Amino acid sequence: MTTLSSTTGRRTPLLLLAAGTAVALLALVPLAYVATYVVLIGPSELWQLLARPRIVELLRNTITLAVACMAATAVLGVALGLLVERTDLPGRRLWHGLLVAPLAVPAFVNGYAWVSLDRSVHGFAGAFVVVTLSYYPLVYLPVVAMLRRLDPALEESAWSLGHSRARTFRTVVLPQLRPALLGGALLVGLHLLAEFGALSLLRFPTFTTAIYDQYGSTFNGAAATAMAGVLVLLCLVLLMGELRLRGDRRYARIGRGAARGATPLALGRWRWPLLGAVGAVVALAVGVPAFSLLRWLVAGTSTEFPLAELGAALGSTVVLALTGAVVTTLAAVPVVWLAVRHRGWASTVIERSTYVANALPGIVVGLALVVASLRLVPVVYQTAGLLVAAYAILFLPRAVVTVRAGLEQAPVVLDDVAHSLGSGPLETARRVTLPLIAPSLGAGAALVFLAISTELTATLMLSPIGTRTLATEFWSASSELRYGAAAPYALLLVLVSIPATVLLMRMDTPAAERLPA
Repeated sequence: MTTLSSTTGRRTPLLLLAAGTAVALLALVPLAYVATYVVLIGPSELWQLLARPRIVELLRNTITLAVACMAATAVLGVALGLLVERTDLPGRRLWHGLLVAPLAVPAFVNGYAWVSLDRSVHGFAGAFVVVTLSYYPLVYLPVVAMLRRLDPALEESAWSLGHSRARTFRTVVLPQLRPALLGGALLVGLHLLAEFGALSLLRFPTFTTAIYDQYGSTFNGAAATAMAGVLVLLCLVLLMGELRLRGDRRYARIGRGAARGATPLALGRWRWPLLGAVGAVVALAVGVPAFSLLRWLVAGTSTEFPLAELGAALGSTVVLALTGAVVTTLAAVPVVWLAVRHRGWASTVIERSTYVANALPGIVVGLALVVASLRLVPVVYQTAGLLVAAYAILFLPRAVVTVRAGLEQAPVVLDDVAHSLGSGPLETARRVTLPLIAPSLGAGAALVFLAISTELTATLMLSPIGTRTLATEFWSASSELRYGAAAPYALLLVLVSIPATVLLMRMDTPAAERLPA
């Protein structure tokens, strides 16, 4: 059975709508927990909790850092993408790999690297630098993917009309990059709202660090939940802003895309200064963490290599990350399919619902699932299934944004042709659409794998008794300032992340082969 629920008039399968709704309801569990707690607090007590100078300071810090890092990662991601894809920068293939490499270095490991080398790196400046260097690949990667798929004939047509390269970029290229740019910036903003490990090490207070302090030291659940409510409002502002800027334009085209690569722009006298700038980004984002880890491994007085503990933590991390990546990516498919193929108010609500929990700290998501599981399904409490559900809630936006970027460029008319030849919806999806978006599915799974392998607080709260991961063991050592003991776990975190990072780099193999060495 089908129902007409989209503004395009296309029939929406009830099974697809039910699957998307189920995913949205799961993602909204933390929001329901926060909303219920806020109602129980009452308006007068809620006002007393929030109408304090400390809340104003936390709000200013959170918004300032989020806006600054979103802007910086957007500019850096687009600039680096253009240099690698559209210029004659020497060694473009090598630089592409190095510019993606920060994805293999978790943000809190990056913070640990900077702080352990120089204790003066802290506050807003330190947080801005570390977070920007950690998260700019979330914008860079989708921008590069979009640039590789753009037809250079569009730009050449603009040049033939007398447009300068700057005007062509502004009026032709940048609008085509909008989904990738806005989606990447949205992910950066949501991560910033929920970031704890790096900001705690860098001593920059935000709502998330304050929430952990409230739960961990004063056990003030009311104050922490009130601040979580503010994070939800900030998340809604981000979602509405991204939705308004994105609009309802379609970006798909018929055919395989550009039959040839764009002619590289000759940098001329700017070649070596720009090469130095790219090298500086790589040195700061990859070189500093690598140097710090090697330094503590060699010179740390607390350095030790407990092979049994390292092996157990490594095994748990890989199994949980792989399982969570598969489950989360599969959960994203019906949500994205509704949002792109069956646009309407229902599909928009379902898609937007999946983003809300990403702005909440892991401890709030963990508490929400603890309460929900104990009251509704006690048998799943402290099981791996509940932990995987938490991962899906936390990192579903990574998969949704990535898969959506691929489905946006899969032509709808190919589905219509398959239907006209007698193929049903499932067969059309299997034989036509899914092969087209396979690279996006792989990229989404890789991004989720990277996020899960470094997740800390929800893992501490929900993992079965005795389960230890690389992230939890690293945090235990680093929080006690045993940098040498933390270094082996940090190194393994980086090594575990490398395969997923390489997979992200190779998602568009034909285009990558066009890059000269």
